[in-house]
Amino acid sequence: MPQRRVITGRSQEPRQRFAEELRKLRAANGTSLRALGERLGWDYSLFGKMEKGETLGSPEVVQALDTHYGTPGLLLALWEVAAGDHTQFRERYRRYMALEAEAVSLWHFAVSVLPGLLQTPGYAREVLAAGGLKGKELEQQVEARMGRRELLEGEDAPPFRTILSEAVLRTPLRDAGEWRAQLEHLGEAADRPNVTVHVLLQSAGLHGLVSADMWYLLLPQGRTVAYTENGYRGELIEEPCPVVRLQTTYDAVRDLALPPVQSRKFILRLLEEASCDPST
Repeated sequence: MPQRRVITGRSQEPRQRFAEELRKLRAANGTSLRALGERLGWDYSLFGKMEKGETLGSPEVVQALDTHYGTPGLLLALWEVAAGDHTQFRERYRRYMALEAEAVSLWHFAVSVLPGLLQTPGYAREVLAAGGLKGKELEQQVEARMGRRELLEGEDAPPFRTILSEAVLRTPLRDAGEWRAQLEHLGEAADRPNVTVHVLLQSAGLHGLVSADMWYLLLPQGRTVAYTENGYRGELIEEPCPVVRLQTTYDAVRDLALPPVQSRKFILRLLEEASCDPST
């Protein structure tokens, strides 16, 4: 039997479909991104990122667009589908992603790379490409990772704490400009009231989380799950006893790390050094 033809020819992936609809409506309206920003009261670059699929924006922004374009509820419905779509992630991550979206609080430790929630598109692209992704799959995973960042945005965003091993911040991107942009983004993120960043200096010595990145999610029911990940695989841990042991280890590592104010100064010092590098 021949494959059924897609009638519209539009993307069947929720995030891409949402971005396409935004581009289509603005083109039909004949409005520039800058004019759209001035009309609705948001920075026009936000709308550009939404149309590229780099971010979904907030429900408030989407509702304003629905009103502006005269499409009551259409864009918000597409936004809800896109925000809840976990099929964009590789199969092994989907269970974790579903839980991450529900979490009321998140803790993280990074041994090698920055957490996806704090990555810029340039950083995500280079990291994912180093892992062997390329072409359409690479761009799809970059887009999916950028969508995760929205979890930390908005008034109801959950608190997020991350401990970054110094090695994470001492391993720059090949593109010096992208690396500076990533450090700037990290410094800005550390200023948010719901984001706490610690830096664990190499001089702190050995500790209990040296082998893998760790995530801890506090769920609405009051239980906590953990997720451990290295460059080759990830494991979701839901049994209470192992989770409690890992949380105890995390607390011990946090005690070794710099406090948030000193950590932010450390990041800004790295940014200053990167900006002054004569080779760039």
